[in-house]
Order: sequence, then C-alpha cells, then structure tokens
Amino acid sequence: MGARPHPEPGPEPHLGWSGRVTTTSDRPVLVAGAWDAGAHDTWIPVLDPADLRRVVARVPALDAADIARTYDAAEAGARSWRAAGPLERGAVLLRAAGLLRERAADIARDLVLEMGKTLAEATGEVGKAADFFEYYGSMARAPHGYELPDGRPNTSIAVRYEPVGIVLAITPWNDPLLTPARKLAPALGAGNAVVLKPATDTPLVSLHLAHALLDAGLPANVLSVVTGRGRDISGPLLADRRLAAVTFTGSNEVGLAIMRTVAGRNLRVQTEMGGKNATAVLADADLDLAADTIAAAAFAQAGQRCTATSRLVVDGAVRDDLLAALGRRVAALRLGPGLDAGTTMGPVVNTSQRDSVLDHVARARAEGATLLAGGGTPADDGLRHGCFVEPTILGDVTPAMSIWRDEVFGPVLAVRTVDGFDEAVDAVNDSVYGLSASLFTRDLGAAHLFLDRADAGQVAVNLPTSGWDVHHPFGGFRESGSPFKEQGLEALHFYRRAKTTAIRFR
Repeated sequence: MGARPHPEPGPEPHLGWSGRVTTTSDRPVLVAGAWDAGAHDTWIPVLDPADLRRVVARVPALDAADIARTYDAAEAGARSWRAAGPLERGAVLLRAAGLLRERAADIARDLVLEMGKTLAEATGEVGKAADFFEYYGSMARAPHGYELPDGRPNTSIAVRYEPVGIVLAITPWNDPLLTPARKLAPALGAGNAVVLKPATDTPLVSLHLAHALLDAGLPANVLSVVTGRGRDISGPLLADRRLAAVTFTGSNEVGLAIMRTVAGRNLRVQTEMGGKNATAVLADADLDLAADTIAAAAFAQAGQRCTATSRLVVDGAVRDDLLAALGRRVAALRLGPGLDAGTTMGPVVNTSQRDSVLDHVARARAEGATLLAGGGTPADDGLRHGCFVEPTILGDVTPAMSIWRDEVFGPVLAVRTVDGFDEAVDAVNDSVYGLSASLFTRDLGAAHLFLDRADAGQVAVNLPTSGWDVHHPFGGFRESGSPFKEQGLEALHFYRRAKTTAIRFR
C-alpha cells in the first residue's frame, strides 16, 4: 500500500547506538515441518519502535537452501492436507481460533512490542484474527460444489472446488497478525499449503499464529513461516516452479515488482496495495459524529492502516466548525509506548517510516499547505528514543500538492475544501487509488448517489473508511490492488479452482 508495508524495511537497524541494548529471546521459525533457527546462525533483531534501544527478540535470517527445503515440505503437505477433507480442515481452524483467544494476552504484548500499536489495538487485532479462523472454519460444512444439467442422455455434470496447491503469502508490518490470518484462514480452509513471509520488522506474532495452528492439529509441513532479508530470499521464494499462487499486501512498488517477476508463468497473483482514502463531509452532516469518526480513522494505529482516512473533503460551509472539532479530538490524544495505560496513540513502526512521514509534512508545508495541528515529533524527552510522530492536520490543501496524491501511511490528514456534493465526489475520486471512501450526510439521496459514484472497493456513509469485518469482501480498485478480493466468500475464489466433471451413468 504505497509508502507503507514493504516486505523489507528501509535501512537496517543500528544496534547499540544508545549504549543500552537488551535481548529477551531468540525465536526459531517453522521451516519444512520443524522449528528451525536456520543453518547459518545469522539473526535479525526485532526492535521496539517505542524505544529503539530495546531488542525485543531475534529471528533467523534464512537463505535459499532453507527456502528449497520449505517448498519440498509444502509439496508433500499440500497433498496430505487436500486429502484431509473439508470437515477435518475446518475443525483445525476452529481449534486454532480458540487457542488464539486463550493466548491473546501474550500475543498482544508481542504485537505491541514489535509494531508499536496500543495494547487495546493489539488485543482487538488478536480477536479479529481469531474471527477469520472461526469464519472459514465454519464454512467447512458449506457447499463445496454444485450440479448442472446436461443435454446428453444419462449424464450428470458437477462442479467441484479444489485447492490450487502451494500459496506464498507475503504480509506487511502494520497488521502483522490480522493480515496473515486474513490470508491463511481461507487458504488453509480450501486445502492449500502455505509459505508465509512476514515483514522483517514484525515477525513475532506470525510465529504465535503458527504455534496455534500446529497445536490445533495442522500438519507441520502444511505451513512454513520464513524470516530473512528480501535480498536473500525473495528470489528463491518467487522462483520455485511448484508455487501456484502469491498473495501480497504491501507497497505498490513491491507488489508491481512481484507481478513483473512472475509474469509469463501460469500462477495466480493477488495484491492489496496503496490507498489514499478520503472522507467527505457535506454541509448537512452531523459534525460531532463526523469528527469522532474521522479522528479515529485517521489517527488510530498512528495512521498506519491501509484503510485509514488520509484525505478530508469538507464543504466550505462547515469547514471551520469541523476543523475546530477535529482539533479538540487531536489535542486529547496521548502519545506513548503501547503498553502504557494512558497511551492512545503509539509510534510508527521504524525510523525510516518516521522520517518519511515527517518529509511528507515538510514538503506539504513548502508547497503551501497550512499546519493546523502536530507536524513534528513530541517534545516529551521520555519519547525521544522512539519513532513517534505527532498527529498532524494540514489545511488549505490543493489537488496540485503531493500530500493530496502520495500515500503517507502515518498520522497525517490532508484537508481540502469544496462546495457541494458534486465537487465532494469529484475530490474523493481524484486519486490513482481506490481502496476505501466515506461520506457524512443526513440526505438519503446523496448517500445512495455516493455509493454509486465513489470509485473505491469499499464505500460507506456516516461510517469510517476503516473497520470492515471478516465476512465483508475487501479489496480496492485501480492502483489499490488486483481484481481478486479478500475476506468473505469472495476470498475463496483465489485459493481454489473449479473443476467441471461429467459422468455417463448408463
């Protein structure tokens, strides 16, 4: 998704710069059916973005030989898991959901420490991940095919669904448990083997997920979790000819590179990439509802959500009142480490992301945007070792400014003033992206027109751009991703193939 989740972060972290580094544990990964530290004893540190002096854990840096072993195991796992049948597979997913809920406190703590979101946000993510496994586990008893009539005598026709084989899932750092769950639950439920490549910044909760699945009865060779640097393992991960499908969530740059790498091969590619989501507020809107909703959608998780509201389109008649209400809500936010009880907004994920967000803000101001709130790093000396960015509102934004066009993926809201419904819709659609959009109005006619005219994969009225549930089909238009949807029944189209069968019975 634009400047956000890459499979690899930018610069490598520098350890020891503060003179105080602690390591809590080394975490082996699940490779080729076994928990493995890798052949070369090379480790990647996982840093706490709230305090970069702290090494939360280390994970092994795998290499091409490890990836080859992974695909060997996945090839065997795909055969056995397909043969297990829907009911057995569904039972495993349901048990895994229960284990995630039982272990939520430990998983949420690791999620906070490696990614930076608040404990409340992390706990909610664990619950949502469990929801995915419950949803797709319960679908084991749903129809797995259908019959069709045939014009030939004494002939029956049926369509049956089969797994595609081996799926590579490449997931981002911003939702490091939810996104793997979104992909693994339907992929495993459909009978595939999965190779999971979590983001290098945030691998720990993927290991929790693998433990839950194995403890729930998933055969060990059906899932591998591979950690390593992109320069060492991206090539081998994508080159293996046994690979049947790649599902990716992350930046446009990396997503397009994956599509170019596998071009010409008969495999499936699903991408969920950039977003520059807009919320429009008309003159008749409930401004308190709009302000509450926009503040949460723009600044929760430090703005690091693919569906976060990053553009605000507001009718000039209510601009000042809405911005005043938003300013009060932003002033009430409290930055800090995610495990602190008073924290309502944590850090961004790493120094590269922090610097990128601040660069976007500086460029917007240089281009003429007005700084209405935030715009820098907090003055609190206790936060100086973390990757904190103040929640930021930029006013007087025009379509010519980069802040209107470019995905920031941080706590930055760009405000553009319009006159009336038609200008609002045009402004919402004024983007190469098309992930999520929303409108605030009391006019039922305007609500229905907006649902029709907004060019985005998810469109809402009097609701946030974020917050779509596990059974809601999810995915963007245009540069926001591929035609394959995630979530709901739609997700299964990517992870299974349809076989048409015919029998003449006499």
